[in-house]
Amino acid sequence: MIFDLHSHSTASDGVLSPQDLVIRAAQQGVDVLALTDHDEMRGLDEAARAADGLAIELVTGVEISVSWAGRTVHVVGLKVDPASPALVDGLAVNRSGRRERALRMAASLAAVGIPGAMEGALRLAENEELISRTHFARFLVGKGYVKDVKTVFKKFLVRGKPGYVSHQWAGLAEAVAWIRLAGGMAVLAHPGRYDMGKEKQSLLMAEFKDVGGVGLEVVTGSHTREQVPIYAAHAERFGFFASVGSDFHSPGEGGRELGRLMPLPDNCRPIWEAW
Repeated sequence: MIFDLHSHSTASDGVLSPQDLVIRAAQQGVDVLALTDHDEMRGLDEAARAADGLAIELVTGVEISVSWAGRTVHVVGLKVDPASPALVDGLAVNRSGRRERALRMAASLAAVGIPGAMEGALRLAENEELISRTHFARFLVGKGYVKDVKTVFKKFLVRGKPGYVSHQWAGLAEAVAWIRLAGGMAVLAHPGRYDMGKEKQSLLMAEFKDVGGVGLEVVTGSHTREQVPIYAAHAERFGFFASVGSDFHSPGEGGRELGRLMPLPDNCRPIWEAW
């Protein structure tokens, strides 16, 4: 079976509607798909209706932005109850700061001679509450400042580059608590993406485990082939279940396609074994 437990729709910063995302996943041979939009679950009902008519199982999910040690990290919640008051209210608080952050990002870009970023990003965001770095990245590509979205995050919108602003999201313990209160399983998303050394990374994983996290994304769209065994070893060391997910946002964007993932290494315990 093919599992893809990390994907995005127009409910956050994906370009496909929840229905079209599910259809594409089924066409790619995905058997089990999790829709994990950023700080938002409004696409889950539409995705579930689409999955009912296809040979694909939908897992309810969400990806929560978290502030940890001055950095932004992401925690995926799988098998969550979308009606959970704790999760619904927590996500609403997390979303509330996104527009203010976006205004500061646009001001930073304007300061280096890139005007109109806020308006341009908003035109690309179907859900204005979820305006994100990805929408700004697509604006920069569309205006010809960079050739593709992957290159954007080498020149803009990251620490030390134009368009980057710090922001305070939910705390790690908060986010994991919301997921657990919603009956879900908390997974640390794409650990290879975070700009931190080995010692800091181990501290993050240890704290994540201490506050109730149970999973680690070992195979994901942003991990290289060489990174996969490294994070498989981390999962084994900390006793995490291993998860897989493309982190799909758009066809042809970032080289990530639904279901096109390496198999988990043999020393991993797949997270779906817990279901």
